Amino acid sequence: MSRVFHNVQVPLNQSLEESLAWLMPNEPYGDYRILRQSVDARQRHKPHFVYTVEVANQGEKLSQHEFQFEKINPDQKKEKVLIVGSGPAGLFAALRLVEHGIPCILFERGSDAHQRIKGINRFWRYGELDEKNNVCFGEGGAGLYSDGKLITRIKSPYISYVMNRLVQFGAPAEIEYMSNPHVGSDRLRRVIPFLRNFLIENGCEIKFNSQVTDLVVDNNQVKGLITEQNETFYSSHVVLATGHSANDIFTLLRKYEVFMEGKSFAVGLRVEHSQKWVNQIQYRDAADHPKLGSANYKLTHHDDKSGIGVYSFCMCPGGFVLSSSTEADGLVCNGMSNYNRNSPWANSAVVVTMDHDTHFGKDIFAGLQWRRDLEVKTYASVLSAGGKKQLPAQSLYNFIEGQNGEVRKGSSPSGEISTRLDQIVPDFLRSRLIEGFEKFDLKMKGFLREDAQLYGVESRTSCPIRVTRDDDSLQSVSHMGLYPVGEGAGYAGGITSAACDGIKVAEKIYENYRSQSKRDNL
Repeated sequence: MSRVFHNVQVPLNQSLEESLAWLMPNEPYGDYRILRQSVDARQRHKPHFVYTVEVANQGEKLSQHEFQFEKINPDQKKEKVLIVGSGPAGLFAALRLVEHGIPCILFERGSDAHQRIKGINRFWRYGELDEKNNVCFGEGGAGLYSDGKLITRIKSPYISYVMNRLVQFGAPAEIEYMSNPHVGSDRLRRVIPFLRNFLIENGCEIKFNSQVTDLVVDNNQVKGLITEQNETFYSSHVVLATGHSANDIFTLLRKYEVFMEGKSFAVGLRVEHSQKWVNQIQYRDAADHPKLGSANYKLTHHDDKSGIGVYSFCMCPGGFVLSSSTEADGLVCNGMSNYNRNSPWANSAVVVTMDHDTHFGKDIFAGLQWRRDLEVKTYASVLSAGGKKQLPAQSLYNFIEGQNGEVRKGSSPSGEISTRLDQIVPDFLRSRLIEGFEKFDLKMKGFLREDAQLYGVESRTSCPIRVTRDDDSLQSVSHMGLYPVGEGAGYAGGITSAACDGIKVAEKIYENYRSQSKRDNL
């Protein structure tokens, strides 16, 4: 019989096996499994690992947890579910459906991951944007180029399933137990083809370069969709998993008066520091220890008087700052790390909460338009500075002081060009960011460093619109047959939460199929 040990503290110069032997000096142990691993660096000179471990008795093996799913009646006529978007929400919705024996068709405006990177590289190198294949659009969605971070604040029974399946398709095994799991964008690009092949082999048809341009709607019920090739597909289950950047979809939904709400979101800039400094401030004397790797951080500041929060978001240790535009006349930045996190720079978004009611009132689309205007203004600043493909940058000091200055070579594959980010962002946003930077410097002394550099703008942290769905049926509150899901629908905020939301909707559709099967057999 196995036992679980919590809070097993392992010094950097010791192995987990040695610690287990010390815990069980008179009981030789057998198989063991790490349930959780984290780094505790709170003691200035003694950073160490903390484990939760399941240990079997000598000679015993731990059983492997497997996910098995009931399939619908094989004799039942199976209407195909239509899924729009191949980001985490769409892919995991499709995965769960085919594991239940339900066929589906997945539509993606962009190309597969292999072809997608070609368009992205041309954009980074020459500034030639492919509006269907970029950091936000294409197989894998925006999550494919955001470090592959799997950290989530949600509580969901599907999280372990998501991690298990990612490992099954080639992700590092440690994501199932690390406190801050990440796959790395380079490895995630190798995972996606295995997932894709599994879907195809098990009843999912995938249509790349097939942008959905219209819906089939009858009496407030969505009954199908139409692609750019003018092909019509019918189904009573249409899953909308288009991500936070598909503005055209919101326009289409408005055409059919699908109920939507304005949603609060966050916007700001991305800050880049030396990774060596981050390691030193977090790990002190152990900063160069090979077991620790690149350190991360998480910083927040909440102003009690105004109720406005400033916080770090999508921190990328040993990472790169990416140009992530989806429209030719707008500019957006994001961050990414590869699995080894071996870039000399660390970057993180620093964003300010934008309360929808306070800033935009009752205009549902005002937040979306405000975001768009800011991105257009940001790109215009690059053109005015004589650039084309570069990201606009400004030293953190110069942003605070409101002055021009040189920018250093950073991590962005598009390069950087000196601009006045302090004049691009609105005054209220700049003042809140400065307040946040100063507060962060009190928590991480040296955050305000000479080599700290800002990039703009970080505007795609989440979607400014929610496509509201019924809590029970998970269908649109105004249009039956439409299942809004993931970040673009306003129900997720990252790879793991989006994947879990896709699974949640897939399970609801499975329940519908199973109920139909029972009715057919009466």
